[in-house]
Amino acid sequence: MTTTPPADDAILAITRPHADLMKYYLIASFVIPPIFPILMIVGAIRYRTMRYKFTDEGISMSWGLLFRKEIIIQYSRIQDIHLRSNMVERWLGLSKVLVQTASGSSSAEMTLEGLKEFEAVRDFLYHRMRGVKDEPASVSASPASPRPAGSDDELTATLREVASELRALRAELADRKDDRA
Repeated sequence: MTTTPPADDAILAITRPHADLMKYYLIASFVIPPIFPILMIVGAIRYRTMRYKFTDEGISMSWGLLFRKEIIIQYSRIQDIHLRSNMVERWLGLSKVLVQTASGSSSAEMTLEGLKEFEAVRDFLYHRMRGVKDEPASVSASPASPRPAGSDDELTATLREVASELRALRAELADRKDDRA
């Protein structure tokens, strides 16, 4: 039985953005003073309704009050992951994790914002998208996945044969090169 590492457990437990995201929305609302109240209300609703869910299969993000939006991405569909933060976000210790898929658009499919542990989330997503699993070394010898007797010997013999053929080809190519010169 495999257990998830403590770092993975911490990432799987993330369900909401950090409280400093609300401070960021407040500061960003001051950029255009005449519409400050509208921007503040929109930011507050977005912050209060934003939810993340990391599972073994993928990640989902949802937000919205009247018009609810939800994005679900399987780890196998992730193509690239970027971190982005502006000056205010860096000052607050926040960053955005932009997750891109092969959907055809140049922008990120999902933007996880308001994260303090953004580097850990990025590393977690990279490991999951590449299919890296932390399994004990004894798994290969477990009865659930038996290996045929002598398969290591056969593999070793095959690899040696391939290596000798490559050496022969390399020598033949070198002889041809010498003949041309």
